[in-house]
Amino acid sequence: QVQLVESGGGLVQAGGSLRLSCAASGFPFSSYYMSWYRQGPGKERELVAGISSADSTTYADSVKGRFTISRDNDKNTVYLQMNRLKPEDTGVYYCGVLRWSRHYWGQGTQVTVSS
Repeated sequence: QVQLVESGGGLVQAGGSLRLSCAASGFPFSSYYMSWYRQGPGKERELVAGISSADSTTYADSVKGRFTISRDNDKNTVYLQMNRLKPEDTGVYYCGVLRWSRHYWGQGTQVTVSS
């Protein structure tokens, strides 16, 4: 079955950096579009970044120029490098994959940015 396990979250001061990882299993990882979403306090889950099987990337306007999504198909892992973090980046970050018309999520990793 599909499994997604996020790691790398934590508490960081504004302007700092974090690198999130998502280890995937249970599906042919290299063939799938992978995404990072986040859910801030009292907010709906929103798309942060996505990467296609051909390494084409897309970003939310709020993170362009600060965040970088990448993937390592040998390790079945997708990454989110987050630089110049802001307090509004605080939230639970999830990686996700759409397979057989169903969206799968990991358990999430908490990112807290203090001002």
